[in-house]
Amino acid sequence: MTNVAFLGPAGTFSEVAVLSLSMSDAEPLPCTSIAEVFEAVERGKADLGVVPIENSIEGSVSATLDALAFDTSLEIQRELVLDIRFALVAAPGTRLADITEVVAHPQASGQCRRWLDRHLPGRPIVAANSNAEAVQTAVAAPGAAAVGPALAAEIYGADVLEDGVQDYAGNQTRFVLIGRGLQPPTGHDKTSLALFMKKDKPGALLMILSEFAYADINLTKIQSRPTKRQLGDYMFFVDLEGHVEDPAVRLALDCLRLKLREVKVLGSYPNAR
Repeated sequence: MTNVAFLGPAGTFSEVAVLSLSMSDAEPLPCTSIAEVFEAVERGKADLGVVPIENSIEGSVSATLDALAFDTSLEIQRELVLDIRFALVAAPGTRLADITEVVAHPQASGQCRRWLDRHLPGRPIVAANSNAEAVQTAVAAPGAAAVGPALAAEIYGADVLEDGVQDYAGNQTRFVLIGRGLQPPTGHDKTSLALFMKKDKPGALLMILSEFAYADINLTKIQSRPTKRQLGDYMFFVDLEGHVEDPAVRLALDCLRLKLREVKVLGSYPNAR
């Protein structure tokens, strides 16, 4: 049996991602936060973990990026891309006119912001730790509705008042499977990096980009994040096409290690696209 930690409780999109792994021996292990998912794998309570890392509307999930860069030695084993469809749900018998507040995970409310502003203007948004927790809370609170998956509504006995309340039809979330060790190259891989500069100086980003350009490596994502050391001190997250064992990628990383304070490989894994 392989225990797979995920952001719970049951009924979250993270659980859907676990079920999509097609692992016959997978035993889902719900956790209350993304940090707890990482901790469960670090301490051996779970063999693997599934966490969201990026959404096509709201962008990167900071809690996942920061955990990979600063808090753990775990690495990305695999990525999964899921279509995300949200429903507005509430306790049985609740009408749209009865709703006085909306409970939602911050990522979910961000992905449905325009719909909520248009159809439920002025209703306060109450933050929840997960989509499924939002549904649980709304079912127990008169006048509350939740933004969450239809699966959670089915599990917790809620009515679906409106389906498809996300702002964009092509809404997708990228999840990553975290564990220990790098995956072998497949010929269709992606590598994720955390790059830390020795000091901030003019041309620092250009220097990083030039190493990849010289090696003819395509970057699919680059993002700056605070290093948490002091205000104005930043590092970079980079996703690139290729595996760390590819000669061109290896050469580029070796060159960067001579110029940067740290090059942390967050994972080399099969590209889901």
